[in-house]
Amino acid sequence: MNASVLKAAASMMLAVLASVSGAEETAQAIDAMANELESAADLDPIIEAMGDRRYALLGEASHGTSEYYQWRAKLSQRLIEEKGFRFIAVEGDWALCHRVNRYIKGIDDTYDNAREALETFDRWPQWMWANEEIVALVEWLRDYNEGREPGDKVGFYGIDVYDMDRSIEKVVAYLEDEAPQLAEEAATAYACFEPFEGDPQRYAQAIALRDVSCQDEAEAVLTLLREHEAELANGNEHAFFAAKRNAHVVRNAERHYRAMLMGGAASWNTRVNHFFETVEALMEYYGEDAKGIVWAHNTHIGDARATEMARAGRRNIGQLVRETHGEEAAFLVGFTTHRGTVLAGSAWEAPMQTMEIPPAMQDSLEDYLHRTNRESMLLMFEDAEELPSVFEEPVGHRAVGVVYNPAQEHGNYVSTEAAARYNALLYFEETEALTPLH
Repeated sequence: MNASVLKAAASMMLAVLASVSGAEETAQAIDAMANELESAADLDPIIEAMGDRRYALLGEASHGTSEYYQWRAKLSQRLIEEKGFRFIAVEGDWALCHRVNRYIKGIDDTYDNAREALETFDRWPQWMWANEEIVALVEWLRDYNEGREPGDKVGFYGIDVYDMDRSIEKVVAYLEDEAPQLAEEAATAYACFEPFEGDPQRYAQAIALRDVSCQDEAEAVLTLLREHEAELANGNEHAFFAAKRNAHVVRNAERHYRAMLMGGAASWNTRVNHFFETVEALMEYYGEDAKGIVWAHNTHIGDARATEMARAGRRNIGQLVRETHGEEAAFLVGFTTHRGTVLAGSAWEAPMQTMEIPPAMQDSLEDYLHRTNRESMLLMFEDAEELPSVFEEPVGHRAVGVVYNPAQEHGNYVSTEAAARYNALLYFEETEALTPLH
């Protein structure tokens, strides 16, 4: 072997050793700043840092991991009890979540327990809300609300746009009860959507192929409700608010599916706009001093400006809250794992499966967290005197969707500056899949 080959091999070996040494130093620095995370009491640093902030945005690295739901529930319960938060808004459908809301507030006696209310979630991916972990939270909310005045009860709401058909039904049914003459007008307008019932993505295809649009009809029903708000809300403000939000779902779902034709970030951003609009409407509904909790994927709640999403033109609710109300108005909490199992589908509307989450990719954020040898930890980024560079520089950060292929792990990471994206991060070495109800 000649000298040049030996020199190259030596240089490579030194580089490897330097990389290993650097990784170990980073792991030690992370370990030094980490907080224990074994019980709800270990969430004290977040509760203290929350101060008087009105928005608490709680994420998840997947839509099918038990630990994320359990710990978001623990944190939400403390925020409600100790900080006066008034509602939880989740990445779910308004109409179905409103059934749960009515159950926890004791408005509707249709369901005897939380399980019955949650089993009504029949739109894929059902497991996101029809699971044992949410049963426990809903029953806790019901018990918490017991005996409280109607205006003091905590609510549970959905902020997504996908269940357009059910929202149409709810608007028409509401008007049939409250103002039959208006119900006929709304039903006539919404008839535009009938050819696409059950498969709203065909609506986007129809626009592309035949220049069909229900945009004016969707807007017309919302205008109808606004014009008659004084008379309708006077009878039952709660029911009117729910009906109006259903009309917003229809209008914004139409925008979302129409935006699919534009490509790029358009449809993503129209959906995000609806998330934000719904949360803002809830804050206004609950009053001037209202405080709200949002549950959504990390890609929605962690500030998009600190990720590669920004380069693609995608924004999210974490970014919009900070931009609209200021950095000090919200506390953003991310959640992640090194490995485990998750509920997901291999394709959109494919059967639910328990899938393996493989160990995190080398040099990803989760890989560095794994090197601390901690089973779990809470990392607080805000006001930290000094942070390891892995939290301040772009690093791959795990992101698992409802559609997941563990064999294509390289595509399941978002380049992230963690300390700018979140105020805090909860890490779990190994996680388990949710327990679905059906």
